[in-house]
Amino acid sequence: MGNSTIAERLQEIKDQIKNAEIASGRKEGCVRLCAVSKFHPLESVVEAMRANQFLFGENRVQEAFEKFTEIRERFSPEENKAELHIIGSLQSNKVKKAVSIASCIQSVDREELLAEIEKQCAKLEKDIEIYFELHTGEDSKAGYESLDALLKSVELCAKGNFPHIKPRGLMTMAPFVDDEARIRKSFSLLREAKEKINSEFPSLEITELSMGMSGDFKIAIEEGSTMVRIGTAIFGEREYK
Repeated sequence: MGNSTIAERLQEIKDQIKNAEIASGRKEGCVRLCAVSKFHPLESVVEAMRANQFLFGENRVQEAFEKFTEIRERFSPEENKAELHIIGSLQSNKVKKAVSIASCIQSVDREELLAEIEKQCAKLEKDIEIYFELHTGEDSKAGYESLDALLKSVELCAKGNFPHIKPRGLMTMAPFVDDEARIRKSFSLLREAKEKINSEFPSLEITELSMGMSGDFKIAIEEGSTMVRIGTAIFGEREYK
């Protein structure tokens, strides 16, 4: 990445997103950038915030909790525009910390997790947004294994079983392959799942499609993504701990 700064890399990615929107015939600004800050230090997040990037994604709850708690302490409520999404597989015993620090959990993949999120949100008297994660790629085992299983959870939300949970979208990971057709199929499956949910459960506001990462976000945008999750291209190689 040479000597470029986080601000410069952010601008480059945002320009690429804008160009992909235009090339796909979509409205400019319709795709949000979620900057994946896992394994990167607090100061990198702060530098991104100073460059007007405020949506961040984290995989590890404990790391995210420590990092974003410190951000809350460092910035006043008026200054702190940071928004945290949990994007990695979430264990039930990590839900309490996750809901206390995040505004959205993108990786909901089972009914039991919904129940635990509701339980912890009720204690805090807090509403939280979620995305349902659907397994669409052969390489990744994360997410609901079938659309039918996902629809059962969606139905429970539509019935009001989880009053503190606000379903907003779907999320997936495409297979890590060079075969564009397989990658595109993964994304189109998620888009079709959203269309089916919107048809069967019109009372829910399932509007978001979180799909596309550094290597495939342009394809994802062509297939209807409203949010891309990009880390290394912004922050550089991860500082593994």
